[in-house]
Amino acid sequence: MTENDPNSPIPGPSPFPAGPPAKKSVRMVEVARLAGVSQQTVSRVVNGNPNVGKDVFRRVDEAIRQLDYRPNKAARALATNRSMNLGVISFGLAQYGPSVALFGIAEEARRHGYATSLVTLGDVDKRTIQSALDHLTATSVDGVLVLAPVQAARVALSGMDYGIPLVVFDPGSEGLPNHVAVDEVRGARLATRHLLELGHETVWHVRGPAGWTGAEARVRGWAAELSAQHRFAPDTFDGDWTSESGYRAGQLVAADPRITAVLVANDQMALGLMKALSENAVHIPGDVSVVGFDDIPESAYFRPSLTTVRLDFDEVGSRAFDRILDLMKGARTDDPIPLIASDLILRDTTGPPPSRARGQQTQVTRKDQ
Repeated sequence: MTENDPNSPIPGPSPFPAGPPAKKSVRMVEVARLAGVSQQTVSRVVNGNPNVGKDVFRRVDEAIRQLDYRPNKAARALATNRSMNLGVISFGLAQYGPSVALFGIAEEARRHGYATSLVTLGDVDKRTIQSALDHLTATSVDGVLVLAPVQAARVALSGMDYGIPLVVFDPGSEGLPNHVAVDEVRGARLATRHLLELGHETVWHVRGPAGWTGAEARVRGWAAELSAQHRFAPDTFDGDWTSESGYRAGQLVAADPRITAVLVANDQMALGLMKALSENAVHIPGDVSVVGFDDIPESAYFRPSLTTVRLDFDEVGSRAFDRILDLMKGARTDDPIPLIASDLILRDTTGPPPSRARGQQTQVTRKDQ
């Protein structure tokens, strides 16, 4: 090519922008140096070794985050004889509890270098559970977590040969070694007791849908506290976890002047109930006190802000992962996972009962009559 050849390369800098420089990979020794520990200690943290103190784990974890250290998963899989993949079988992720528990599991898995493979179920029975397990074991997961808080999952898993480490999120369960749960019975008792101590004669209940273990646990706690206080347990109002079903129950509550206190099985239904009461000029808490369940982030911003039972679903995810990690390492224990405590969060929707029944008019006698 000649100097004046139009097909000659254009001299000077390239007309195309240079890509970003390749990111230098962070070595384990750099993490160890920043955390002030040995490389062996960093390796123990990365590989999920339980023999690491909490303070050391925290320092190493902070160093990993700060340096954006990415362990070599292939090398880890060879060193530990594990796939570094965790299976999750889920049902009902549209609901607050299972979705937050799943997030907690994914975060714990990520911190320990695990990927997660999710299988969602449309229906829960022995066939669908077995099919999901078969799918996950075929992808070489090291263990499986089941987030299907319905009675059908308990029945399906009963007597099943898993062939793989497995932990279940099972609201309302007690004393089962590989089942993790919040103490929802206690939460319902705390809410019911609070309303009775305010002076209400009894407490009505908007329950969750049949077959959900959390709904059943909340009914048990509500009924047990009424019984302990020698109060009658009214018939429950049916709900399906949605605000719409809470609204329908609220219309019935508004029409019954005997009702002065209601425990609602989740905050979304409580929101619908509160709207129905407001539309019918029933004041909260002046006429009717309301307690929800779950303490979703929005509940503090309802008008009025909602008194509710807080369930720590993040802790559900953390404890479920801790137990599955132990099982994947070969540990075997019959010790149950301790129930996670529930707490009553007092806000603005509860107070003493009204001085007179709703709709009752006070008769005034004029002195000049």
